[in-house]
Amino acid sequence: MEDPQIHGAIDRMVDEEHQLWQREAAGEATDADRLRLEELRVSLDQCWDLLRQRRARRDAGQNPEGAELRSPQVVERYEQ
Repeated sequence: MEDPQIHGAIDRMVDEEHQLWQREAAGEATDADRLRLEELRVSLDQCWDLLRQRRARRDAGQNPEGAELRSPQVVERYEQ
């Protein structure tokens, strides 16, 4: 997956996330909406991690295509 595709996926997920947060703020969110928010949070973390990997590989003179989507268990254990 190329960087523009990853950015596009991030944009779509952020749009969906904003819609779900609007429902939450209006008191209209369902349990399914809250579950989806958590799924989006993890997926966004994975996509941002993938972009960071690709940038690091590029900066190191390596092929960015060698970057891999890491599992939620790995990505969610990072310290911010």
